[in-house]
Amino acid sequence: MLKKLLVGLAAVIGVLLVAIVMQPDSYSVTRTGVVPAPPEVAFTHVNDFSKWDAWSPWAKLDPNMKTTMSPNPSGKGATYAWTGNDDVGEGKMTIAESTPSLSVEIDLEFIKPFESKARNKFTFTPEGTGTKVTWSMNGQNNFMSKAFGLFMNMDKMIGADFEKGLEQMKAVAK
Repeated sequence: MLKKLLVGLAAVIGVLLVAIVMQPDSYSVTRTGVVPAPPEVAFTHVNDFSKWDAWSPWAKLDPNMKTTMSPNPSGKGATYAWTGNDDVGEGKMTIAESTPSLSVEIDLEFIKPFESKARNKFTFTPEGTGTKVTWSMNGQNNFMSKAFGLFMNMDKMIGADFEKGLEQMKAVAK
């Protein structure tokens, strides 16, 4: 009886491992919104980390969050680091590329609750009297991310935050 139980348990674990390994090696999340301001104004709110707290979907999740920024908080090389509660974790962002009024690319490094790296890209396209802002994040799935993906959908989880951030940006980018 014990032997059958162990064989059954091994089979279940085997199936679970195969399911985890079969998950995609990468992920991508993209959302778009229209901000009622010209591209140069919308761009400034992303390219300058000192302006992020006004629209970031995570800024208000922990009123005691500690943040630090590089002496120059905008443009290529600027950094923003945070340490907070379980809702925001710990991490660092670095502006990797910045093309005025067109795009900002940010290297994102999560430290807690789990280690992960991703690339965020914001693009700014004139649309009527405003700007279409596209926010995307791309990253690689390690084994733990793949296992997490069996139960949670990254697009739904992060996409909702992106939508909230783009909505909040509409209110501040004028």
